[in-house]
Amino acid sequence: MDSQLVVGIDVGGQTSKLGVVDARGTVLAQTVIRTDTYSEVEPYIAELAEAVKKVIKEADAEGKVRGIGVGAPNGNYYTGTIENAPNLPWGHSGVVEFAKLLSEAMDGLPVALTNDANAAAVGEMTYGAARGMKNFIMITLGTGVGSGIVINGEVVYGHDGFAGELGHTAAVRNNGRQCNCGKTGCLEAYASAMGVARTAREWLELTDEPSVLRNLDSIASKDVYDAAKEGDKLALKIFDFTGKILGRSFADFIAFSAPEAIVLFGGLARAKEFLLAPMEEAMNANLLPLWKGKVKIVFSQLKESDAAILGASALAWEL
Repeated sequence: MDSQLVVGIDVGGQTSKLGVVDARGTVLAQTVIRTDTYSEVEPYIAELAEAVKKVIKEADAEGKVRGIGVGAPNGNYYTGTIENAPNLPWGHSGVVEFAKLLSEAMDGLPVALTNDANAAAVGEMTYGAARGMKNFIMITLGTGVGSGIVINGEVVYGHDGFAGELGHTAAVRNNGRQCNCGKTGCLEAYASAMGVARTAREWLELTDEPSVLRNLDSIASKDVYDAAKEGDKLALKIFDFTGKILGRSFADFIAFSAPEAIVLFGGLARAKEFLLAPMEEAMNANLLPLWKGKVKIVFSQLKESDAAILGASALAWEL
């Protein structure tokens, strides 16, 4: 049997994206279902399995799929479970035997599961900017800040499967912002899309500096990006501030694993023309001399529309 195809599933808080992928990283067919319309996991798994079977048929891949890879919030690679995922309506409390349930619904097809940032790291190593790299750190800049750490070609999972929560390391030690995780000063509270919007709102209240952002009833990170593209000075300062916080944190991460590169992915990474220079400046200013100028900051090469599916699918090649 030709088993040179896999299925990738990205489970998000609102939607789940899934598709059939070949060994070159081409998404042959894909679809989206809702995640947030179910309060119980069983009916969600049933719809997901039906969607997987449908997309396999659309790709003319029946009998050709070797396995399914899943990236999900709080996904545990060791156990195949999703544990206490607050943004999943059916997974916010307790342990969900996700891989087992999905495999059963797919007539025994093997399923590998990890968290979404680790899936992105595997995807980047398999298909993207980290091909050929054995040591790198993946940072996902979206609603939050996720991370996947790769050392000697292997994702670091830790003893319990949850290693790599770099978004919840302290970026600001004194009087830091409250983070959704319950801690204060987390990198995520400053360098995520949510954090950028929060910086904008705070600075608009604290200063009288003119800005097109003052004309908006509500502010999202995209508004700050659009303003920066127009040359808005306050928006440019916000990205400079955000980039420097990221760069300082990167210097700490480098001291841990000495990566070849930091790879950035996610919606906020689209603002690279405003983030890259302050990130590199702050990172190198805070590195020990032996690492200065040696670690690259690179941006994902995966097509944004396919990236979540590709990242998850890469797990399935190991099955």
